This record gives sequence, C-alpha cells and structure tokens, in this order.
Amino acid sequence: MAVLLLAEVAGGELNVDATSKTLTAAKAIGGDVTILCASAGCGGAAEAAAKLDGVAKVLCADDAAYGHDLAEPVADLIVSLAGDYSHIVAPATSAAKNVMPRVAALLDVMVISDVSGVVDGDTFERPIYAGNAIQTVKSTDGTKIVTIRTTTFDAAGEGGSASVESIAAVANSGLSEWVEDKTAESDRPELTSAGVVVSGGRGVGSEDDFALIEKLADKLGAAVGASRAAVDSGFAPNDWQVGQTGKVVAPDLYVAVGISGAIQHLAGMKDSKIIVAINKDEEAPIFQVADFGLVADLFDAVPKLIDAL
Repeated sequence: MAVLLLAEVAGGELNVDATSKTLTAAKAIGGDVTILCASAGCGGAAEAAAKLDGVAKVLCADDAAYGHDLAEPVADLIVSLAGDYSHIVAPATSAAKNVMPRVAALLDVMVISDVSGVVDGDTFERPIYAGNAIQTVKSTDGTKIVTIRTTTFDAAGEGGSASVESIAAVANSGLSEWVEDKTAESDRPELTSAGVVVSGGRGVGSEDDFALIEKLADKLGAAVGASRAAVDSGFAPNDWQVGQTGKVVAPDLYVAVGISGAIQHLAGMKDSKIIVAINKDEEAPIFQVADFGLVADLFDAVPKLIDAL
C-alpha cells in the first residue's frame, strides 16, 4: 500500500496542525506516505512537510494554477498521480472537501468523508446522525479517497528528513478561474486549531451584546465561535459558526455561553477536552455534555468572570 496525502497549504505556508494530524491517520492505514503540496510558492510548505515524522517523500507542485484553492486544477493533478497510490487522503477542511469529491468522481470511486478512526486499510469509522452514531465503512475500491476529521487524531511529531521532489503542473482545464479573495483578518487564534474557544448562542441576544463574548475570549486568548442560531440571527459572522454545518473544533477548553446545545451544535464541539456551559435554563441540553455548568444569566455571570480573569 502507498498513501498520497494532500497537504493543507494556504498562502504558500503549510497548515501544520491539519496536515500532521492527517499524517497520523495516513500512517495508521499502512504503507509509505507521500505528501503532496500544491500551491503557488509552496517550497517552504514542502520543506516543513518533509520534517514531519513518518513521511517517505514530499511532492511540490509549485504553480499559479494551484495558488487559490481552485478545486478543478488540484483534482486534475491528484488524478494524474493516482495510479501510484492505493489511498488518497486529505484533512476534512473546506478546501479539501471541495477537491476530494471531484477526485473520487474522476476516478469513479466512492469518497469516505470525515473519517474519525482507521480500522485497517479497507475499513474506516465515521460519525453519522450528528455524531450520535459511528458508522463502519469497508471499501473494495481500488483507490480509497478519504477525508480525515483531524480533531480525533493526534498530531504527528517532527524529526523526519524526507526528500522533496518538484513536479510539473498538469494541463489546466480552465473550468474555473480565481477572481479575488476576501479574508477576515484577526489577531485571535484560528478557530479550528485554537486551544481555547469561547462561543455565544442565541441567548446573547444581539450583535452588540456579542461583544461580551469577544471580550471574554480576548481575556482567555481564545478564538470566538457561535452557534448557528447566533449566526442566522446576525449576531456573528458565518465563519465563526461551530456545528454540523459549520466548523468542527476540539480545543482543550470550550466555553459555551447562551447556547442551548442543539444536536447540530454538539456535533461540532463535543470532542473538546473540557466543556464549560453558562445558561440560565438548567434543562438546556448543553449541560448533558458539559464538564462544568453554571446556571446563571450570562449578562450577570460573564462580566464577573471577565473581572475575575
């Protein structure tokens, strides 16, 4: 067996957290692991990937066509390499979720998404029903296309010294083209890799009052999250959403403020190491998964907590 791992590269830099956790899953599959870095100016990312423990080789496809997360050219590149690999894996990020189904379609195989456990090279575990059940999937496809839920795997360490090989870009089909990127700049940690996350829900009440959540997060050096109800109500931007239709997080500490704990939200954060919930409704479902629960009005409790911090 041989595994091709699509690295998460943004702005020419390797997302070490997502890539190294996916590497742990790839090593559990078995066989040599080759990491593919595809981006404009990805030389530095490739060198960083080569230092990860357990990597046999790194392929660097440095081309402008791969510079803006366009799924079609990256999928074509992967398909051109697929004949040498039994498995093609990637972290279950928004970029890779855009690429991997296209790869599977072009190869006429299934895609096994959000894998949370590797049983063997053919058999994988993945959450279904918003994480309330674990499905075991066995594939007989000649090439397995797999996305990895990184929150359930530990990061691979460093200490590797894999060789880096530059490869040429494949012909661009021209099915899509980059126009512009609009990115939110923030001094806070990135939500999916933060060690501490403070999230607010519908109970916060308004966009102005959501500043209280941000203030608590800043005191803790935390990322800010939100429930879908808060996002749909306009209290917080879409990229803060945590849950089944948002981002999946597993920080060391997750603080849920004014969040009732709908099943869709729990699916995105219940793997957090320690969960703290603040809600005035003692029957709120969030308390069923919380390690620490405070039944209180958030507008009374959060300012006091901020002062104490």
